[in-house]
Amino acid sequence: MVVLDSAKSELSVTAKSRVRRAAKRASYRREDIYRLVDELKLGHIGFTQDGEVIVIPMTVWRHGDFLYFHVANKSRLQKLLDSGQQVCISFAHYDEWVLAKSAFHHSANYRSAVLFCRGARVQDPEEFDAVFKSIIEDIEPGRWSQVRAPNTQERKGTALMRLTIEEGSFKSRTGAPSDNKEDLDLPVWSGTKPACPFK
Repeated sequence: MVVLDSAKSELSVTAKSRVRRAAKRASYRREDIYRLVDELKLGHIGFTQDGEVIVIPMTVWRHGDFLYFHVANKSRLQKLLDSGQQVCISFAHYDEWVLAKSAFHHSANYRSAVLFCRGARVQDPEEFDAVFKSIIEDIEPGRWSQVRAPNTQERKGTALMRLTIEEGSFKSRTGAPSDNKEDLDLPVWSGTKPACPFK
């Protein structure tokens, strides 16, 4: 169950974050977005540097209404966020392949989110520990009390970044293939299959 800390149940939306194509599949509810982030914990962070577009996959997790990730101290992402620049983080998961009777209508059932964020380095030692504890406890409950806490050198060398979600959207597809009426009698199987064969 997703716990909402914010009084606002939906994210802010502008022309930048509003879903246009297949808009009926969109949601701006924090609950939908938080559930996906909590499940995946893998985000692709996009930003610009010296006029170049860069995207980096990172472990990103949620604690309350904030997103967090950690990098080496004085890394380019830390400097970029500390300077006030916005980043874009995307999360996506294919749940099923959708196999239609025509090549054109093959698709996927998926969940995705695109979030625009700004952030800064966490300076408070208590927040630092609470946030790292939250990800370790989520991976394996009770583990934080068994392992060694970060030492002074590790804290100094690690920049824990807190991100505030300024706006964003969630989009998903579920259901069966959308075959054309004239294709329904074609002698080929159609339906859905797990996107990951190991499920």
